[in-house]
Amino acid sequence: MADSALLVMDVQREIVDLADDGSGYLPRLRRAIDGARAADIPVIYVAMALRPGCPDVSTRNKALTAVVRAGLHVEGEPGTEIHPDIAPEPGDTVVTKRRGSAFSGSDLDLVLRARDIDSLVLTGIATSGVVLHTACHANDRDLGLTVLSDACLDLDPEVHELLTGKLFPQWADVIAVEAWVKAIAPR
Repeated sequence: MADSALLVMDVQREIVDLADDGSGYLPRLRRAIDGARAADIPVIYVAMALRPGCPDVSTRNKALTAVVRAGLHVEGEPGTEIHPDIAPEPGDTVVTKRRGSAFSGSDLDLVLRARDIDSLVLTGIATSGVVLHTACHANDRDLGLTVLSDACLDLDPEVHELLTGKLFPQWADVIAVEAWVKAIAPR
C-alpha cells in the first residue's frame, strides 16, 4: 500500500449538513482515516471551493449554477471548511477543486505524481458527485482504485447502492471501512 493514498473528498461543513443521514458516517470515515495513518498511507483531503463572484462557473453548467444560486462552496466561507470531526492534521495535503472530480481544476495529479502514488482509496460526499467523477478520471488515468462503500454518502441512497453495487465494481475494489482497515493494519 506504499503507493496508495486515501482521498477524503468534499467532506465539508455545508455538505455534511446537507447529506449526513445520521447513520454514523463521520465516525466510519474517521476510522478509515485513522487506519490509513496507522498504515502510513497518505491522507489527501479534497475540498470544493468556487472563487468569490464565481468567475469560473458557466451558466451552461447546471449543477454548478444551482450551487451558486444556493450560495454554497464559496472559497473562504466557513461552510467550505473540512468538517472538524475529520479535519486534516499537520502534514496532510489539502487540494482545492473547482468542479465535480478531484482532478478538475486542482493540482491533485501533480501531488500524486510527486509522491509516486498510483492507487487511490476513495471516500466522500456525494457518491454520485465527487466519488463518481473522480473514479472516472482515475480509471482513465490507469490508477488502481478502491472505493470504501460505507465511507461514501449520497443524498439518494438508491443511487449510492447502484453505484457501489453495480458500477464501481467494474473499475475498483469496493469494500467496507472495517474490512479495509483490517487488510491494511500493520502486522
